[in-house]
Amino acid sequence: MQIGILSRNSKLYSTRRLVEAAKARGHEPKVVDVLRCYMNITSNKPTIYYKTKGVKEKLKFDTVIPRIGASVTNYGTAVLRQFEVANVYSVNESVAISRSRDKLRAHQLLARKGIGMPITSYANRADATDDLIEFVGGAPLIVKVMSSTQGKGVLLAETAKAAESLINAFRDLQTDFLVQEFIAEAGGSDIRCFVIGDKVIAAMQRSAKEGEFRSNLHMGGTAKVIKLKPEERALAVKAAKVMGLDVAGVDIVRSSHGPLVLEVNSSPGLEGIETATGKDVAGSIIEYIEKDSQKGPNQLTGKG
Repeated sequence: MQIGILSRNSKLYSTRRLVEAAKARGHEPKVVDVLRCYMNITSNKPTIYYKTKGVKEKLKFDTVIPRIGASVTNYGTAVLRQFEVANVYSVNESVAISRSRDKLRAHQLLARKGIGMPITSYANRADATDDLIEFVGGAPLIVKVMSSTQGKGVLLAETAKAAESLINAFRDLQTDFLVQEFIAEAGGSDIRCFVIGDKVIAAMQRSAKEGEFRSNLHMGGTAKVIKLKPEERALAVKAAKVMGLDVAGVDIVRSSHGPLVLEVNSSPGLEGIETATGKDVAGSIIEYIEKDSQKGPNQLTGKG
């Protein structure tokens, strides 16, 4: 197969591993920067062009693997939609990626399907500050900027006064954010479940460094292999399905009232999970695509 890997940086670990895995299985991968793509949107012959170093080419792939960064979500999903309109299979659909990137929308969809999550509140009025704090059980609590990624824009307010100041500061900046229950018993740890299709194929526990509450590896956290409980495995798969993602990183936390979903990531990194578990996750993605793409291109339902 000719496989297009939609990534802005061919040197990233995840991108390199997908290229290696595709070649190892006899495919022809090509890394494409979505910001260098442009489209001819017609009903009869939708096309995508790519220009690099002054050379223009028309892109034709059997399948694409979207690795679209959060900062280019809108344009990246527009390019992916054009591939979908042209009947090219994508392992994750554009609407599913958009769904997962909108934190409020994602939380609402998960809640609608009964997925356990930390208690979350949201409002657009400054005079709702006290209620937002009360809804999540008071301080300590988490304030999470809607556009946060890799732990950036996620803040801990340890007292009610600090929470009030933080919430009002974000209001003044006109920044959209969520207020969320802080799961103290997790001890600064969470679990990344790597879901492909209907299976969790790898999992690792991430622990925050001393003095930090965020467990993200980019924030200095550490990772180790962990054995999932059956209910954790089922929760991760269900959360990915609610988002409509065939490949996802589902972050869960162990609480006193069972496992809770923190986030569903549509472009989960491969370096941490492959290093911690020793598993060929990139190869598993390519193997899944080989089988799933035989069903044909994505069906654009417009739902969600």
